[in-house]
Amino acid sequence: MAHALALAARGLGRTWPNPAVGCVIVKGDRILGRGWTQPGGRPHAERRALDQAGEARGATAYVTLEPCAHHGKTPPCTEALVAAGVSRVVTALTDPDPRVSGKGHAMLRAAGIDVTENVLAVQAAELNAGFLKRVTQGLPFVTLKLATTLDGRIATASGESRWITGPQARRTVHALRLTHDAVMVGSGTALADDPDLTARDMGATHQPVRILLDRALRHSPASRLGASAAQSPVWVIHSADAPAAAQAAWSAAGARLIPCPAPAGQLDLTAALRLLAGEGLTRILSEGGGTIAASLIRARLVDEVIQITAGKLIGAEGTAALGPLGLDRLADAPRFDLRAQHRLGADMLSRWSLG
Repeated sequence: MAHALALAARGLGRTWPNPAVGCVIVKGDRILGRGWTQPGGRPHAERRALDQAGEARGATAYVTLEPCAHHGKTPPCTEALVAAGVSRVVTALTDPDPRVSGKGHAMLRAAGIDVTENVLAVQAAELNAGFLKRVTQGLPFVTLKLATTLDGRIATASGESRWITGPQARRTVHALRLTHDAVMVGSGTALADDPDLTARDMGATHQPVRILLDRALRHSPASRLGASAAQSPVWVIHSADAPAAAQAAWSAAGARLIPCPAPAGQLDLTAALRLLAGEGLTRILSEGGGTIAASLIRARLVDEVIQITAGKLIGAEGTAALGPLGLDRLADAPRFDLRAQHRLGADMLSRWSLG
């Protein structure tokens, strides 16, 4: 199952709206076939592994998620496993999708196949946290990335921010983008940095969706995002009353425009994320800036924080990584648990999960 989970991880950022699933088919001490969900969610991991195995009669299939039991764009994987004659199926998680949700396990058992559940379930749930959250809560899993100095600053008083962290850290961020369905920034960061938000120098064959939160469409479609929207997807979240000329210009550039409620002159971020989940996105990497980061935290929408810290100090006159959170009591501060920490050249990466 650990091997199947490692295979599943290869699909992160590429399988939405489907989960990233891995499958290993074993007979005796031989691996007959391996597979993971392919880009766009098809074919499924089980189908790939069965095709590689060729003959799987009497074998055991290790699958990181309950095999699907419904007819969609492809026949159910449960039917494929039954037809292949496997004698045992071991799964890590039950699929919460109402179209499956135990039906796959039941179909396998009804066909006389031995089923073992909940093997490495914790690890599997962590791997597919985005899919699970979208299905059960209607929201994507949000990772907030912060690249700061030791004193939590992201730019000097003059706005200089390139580069706070070193080349190894920046390369890690590009790899991180590839494991998410989308990368998201606010209009303030877009105006200040004119980012591209693609994963570069990684040999990537795909790019994440690039999301711009821009209520009034202040950012120009002549920017790097707009100039590349026809090559790699750009989705712009804006209010319905954003200037019509700006909407037309972004559409002409090739961006997808998604209107969102904006009460009191601010985008409703919960509504925005629900819209994105409705489009199938499961994992979103938020790369700033401080205003959006604070708004996401205040709305309890951040599931994970990845902080890359450089051994530098800027001081109070620099730009803080987070905008105001409106806290009066320490007890009200959102709490995150440290999950991992390691060096990236001269910098330090810390991964924190919502407590």
